[in-house]
Amino acid sequence: MTQTGSRSARFLLLLTAIIWGLAFVAQRAGMEHLGPMVFNTIRFGLGSLILFPIFRKHLSRTYIKQAVFAGSILFAGAALQQWGVVYTTASKAGFITGLYIVFVPLLGLLTGHTEGKKLWGGIILALLGLWLLSFSGGFQSVNPGDLLVLAGAVMWALHVRLIGKYANRYHAGGFAVVQFTTVTILSALAALAAGESWSSIDAAWLPLAYSGFLSVGIAFTIQIFAQKKVKPSPAALIMSLEAVFAALGGCIVLHETLSSAELTGAALMFAGMIVAQLPDKKLDNPVSI
Repeated sequence: MTQTGSRSARFLLLLTAIIWGLAFVAQRAGMEHLGPMVFNTIRFGLGSLILFPIFRKHLSRTYIKQAVFAGSILFAGAALQQWGVVYTTASKAGFITGLYIVFVPLLGLLTGHTEGKKLWGGIILALLGLWLLSFSGGFQSVNPGDLLVLAGAVMWALHVRLIGKYANRYHAGGFAVVQFTTVTILSALAALAAGESWSSIDAAWLPLAYSGFLSVGIAFTIQIFAQKKVKPSPAALIMSLEAVFAALGGCIVLHETLSSAELTGAALMFAGMIVAQLPDKKLDNPVSI
């Protein structure tokens, strides 16, 4: 693998983090009009629709089971997060979701994948940054929404490891189409079971368009392409920067302000990402490859 290819992949993961971070604003706005499962149904459905004409020639039976399984895990993560933000604050949800940067390497340990000291150092810096970014105003009592988002973070971590396993085996575009279609079907069934209303779709068209075309159609797809060249743990660390861009999106779109502690937290997260990309002498290759 070339160094240029690895750098390009890391840039794509950073772009993914930016899109996902700003998507928090869109998701919060969309929830004012739609239930969580209806919102997920439409946004993943839009992602599937825009990708199908592009990658239909790459659809194959060879990876249907794997893509459906990955899609089921993705559905669980998206559903738990979307339900959780109904009951908890956005800042707490951002921090708890970001904990998947710890769960990804921990899951790796269960399957015999060890990480270098610099990666763990980067994770610690990022965790400190996440804490300052999300809890500078004080930690409130744990509520059911927090537990839902925490369970969702475990699902996100499992999904990152699965994509790391499948990315080099199957075509990323075709895999994404099957994966998103699975999430769409499962979300629709969950919406029907929960009795959610579909009547206010027109009022949420802008958040749905952003979440469907950019967050799902583009970001989740380039995640698969990028993870062909970046291992799961450093990939998760880069993508966890979505919390930083969620805060910046709140400043730009919602006119929120960032305190000095929150700005320090954002800086620590960026520092953690940089530290994690440094080569570890005890490893044959840099952790970013």
